[in-house]
Formats: sequence, structure tokens, C-alpha cells
Amino acid sequence: MIKKESVVRISEVKNRYKVPKMLRSCHTAIVDGYVIEGHVPADEIIRLLIEKPDIIGLSVPGMPSGSPGMDQPGVEPEPYSVLSFDKQGRTRVFATYPK
Repeated sequence: MIKKESVVRISEVKNRYKVPKMLRSCHTAIVDGYVIEGHVPADEIIRLLIEKPDIIGLSVPGMPSGSPGMDQPGVEPEPYSVLSFDKQGRTRVFATYPK
């Protein structure tokens, strides 16, 4: 049985890790202290863990066609950006797809 007080709402996790509202998506993970929000490609997570920039995390807002898990037969992948975000709420493009 799960105790009511032990259930954590995903919005509380997003708030705790300071994920900007405009970057929030359907999935949130914490990897080695970084927030991974949405359908971020594995290559960018690996790059993040190697480079260890001074940021909170990475996000792919929404669910763009062609992002990991969102590819569909017969549907052309749409261009999208992987965005980084920091403690001051600044965002920048970390990577663009398709490459």
C-alpha cells in the first residue's frame, strides 16, 4: 500500500527542480543531478553528462514528430530544438534536430 504522503506529484518535481513552465513537457527525469524534460535524444544526455555545463537541465517542450519515441511511419520529422535552462531561468539552444 502506498501512503498518501509518499506520493509525489510530477508538478512538484518540476517545481522543485525549477523547470520553467514554458519548457515543461510530458516526462521528467533526474539524471546525475540534471533535469531531463520531455523527449530529449540520448546523444544529448550523454553530451550533457560528459560536458557537465553549469545548467539545471535539458528540455524538448511538447512532443515534436521525429523526437525519440515520437517518430511515426509516413510522418515527416519536424525540426525541433533541445533547450538548456539554468538557475537564472535563461534558456539557450543546446542542439537542433534533425541534424
